[in-house]
Amino acid sequence: MVTLPELELPDNPKLAHNITWFARALRKAGLPIGPGRVMDAIRAVQAAGFTDRRDFYYTLQACFVSKPDQRAVFDQIFRLYWRDPRYMEQMMSWLIPAVRGTQEERIAKPAEKRAAEAILDGANADLPPPPESDETETLIEVDASRTMSDEERLRTLDFEQMSTAEMAAAKRLIARLTLPVQPLKSRRTIAAINGARPDWSQTMRTAMRKGGEVTDFARRERRTRWPSLVAICDISGSMSHYSRAVLHFLHAVSNEKGAGWAQVHAFTFGTRLTNITRHLRQRDVDAALAAAGAEAQDWEGGTRIGACLADFNRDWSRRVMGQGAIVLLITDGLDRGDPKVLDAQMRRLSLTARKLIWLNPLLRFDGFAPKAAGIAAMMPHVDSFRAGHDIASLEGLAVALSRPDDIGEKARMMGALSGS
Repeated sequence: MVTLPELELPDNPKLAHNITWFARALRKAGLPIGPGRVMDAIRAVQAAGFTDRRDFYYTLQACFVSKPDQRAVFDQIFRLYWRDPRYMEQMMSWLIPAVRGTQEERIAKPAEKRAAEAILDGANADLPPPPESDETETLIEVDASRTMSDEERLRTLDFEQMSTAEMAAAKRLIARLTLPVQPLKSRRTIAAINGARPDWSQTMRTAMRKGGEVTDFARRERRTRWPSLVAICDISGSMSHYSRAVLHFLHAVSNEKGAGWAQVHAFTFGTRLTNITRHLRQRDVDAALAAAGAEAQDWEGGTRIGACLADFNRDWSRRVMGQGAIVLLITDGLDRGDPKVLDAQMRRLSLTARKLIWLNPLLRFDGFAPKAAGIAAMMPHVDSFRAGHDIASLEGLAVALSRPDDIGEKARMMGALSGS
C-alpha cells in the first residue's frame, strides 16, 4: 500500500501550471513524458477532481507511468513536489555535502537521488550559517588524505542507487575498463626457431636437399589462440539499470584495440533472445546502445531464462561457442519458467563453454541465499559466481579470467543450498 503525503487544498491551486512543472521534473528524472501526456493528465485531473489525494495520486500515475520500474521515480518526485516536509528534508540531505559524525546516514533508496536532482534542477542549496558563539574560535584541522575520491566512491556505488549525473560519470569510467584474457595453447604446432619440440620431418627434408647431411634440427612449438567472449545479458524489469551498465562495459570490450579476444558476441534476453553483436561494434556507444535497444523489443519486460537459453543453445551455440569461448551470464536468476528446463539448459551451456561466469546483482546483499528455484537450478552449473552491481564488480572479472581456479562466491552458495 502506497503511503501518500497529506495535501492541503489551496483556494487557487493553479493545477494546470503545477501539473506541467511536475511533468517537467519527471522528464528530468528520465521518464519519457511529452506535451501530449501533460495535456492528458490535466484533462484527467479535471475529470476526476482534486477532492481526494489518493485519487489525485493514481490519476497522475496512470497518465505518466507506463512501465513498472518508473513507479519508484514517480513516487519519490510526487512526495517531493507536492510538499511533504519529511521527504523535502531528506532530499536536501542527499544533495548537500555533510560531515559524518555520530548520526548514521541513511542510504538513499532507488530513484531518490534522481528525484532530488529533478526537483532542484541542479541548483546549489544554501547551507545554514554556523551558530554564533562568544567563545574563542578554535581552528580544527581535518586530515582528508584518506577521503575517498569521487571515482573511488563511484566504484563501489550500486548502479541502482546512482543519480543521473553519477550514472553518466560511471559510464565514462566503464568506458576505460579493460578485460584482459589469457591465450590458449592449441594442439597444433607451428615452426619456431627456439621451439621445444623437434620437427623430424622438416629436419629430414632439409637434409635431403643437402645431400643427406644433417646440419641443423628444425623445431616446432604449440600455437596460441585467443578465445571468444559470449555475453548473455538479462534486460528484464528487475535488471534494467544493471543491464545498461553492463552493455556499456561490453561495448568498451568490443571496441578495445589489442584486447586479445577473438570475437565478442552479445545477446540480450527477457521474454525472447536477441543478438545485438553487430550493434556493439559501432564506435559511438550511444548509437550502439540505441540500436541495441531498438533491436531488443522485450526491454524491461518479463523473464524466461530457461526458454531463452534453450533458443541460444539451439540456434547460436555452434556458431559462437567455438575456440574455447568464455560465457558471461548476467542475470538475477529470477525465472518464471520451469526449473527443470532451466537446469537442463544450464547444463548444456556449461558443457559447451570453456568457463561459465555468472554475474548476479543480488549478491550485493549480505544475507543473499539461493532460495529461488531458478537460482538453485543454475548454481551447480556455473564455474564462477560473482556480484555485478557496481564498477568494482566489473573490474573483478579480470580476476575470474586470469585465475582458472576462481569460483567467486559459488562455494558459499553451494553450502547454503546443501544446508537448506
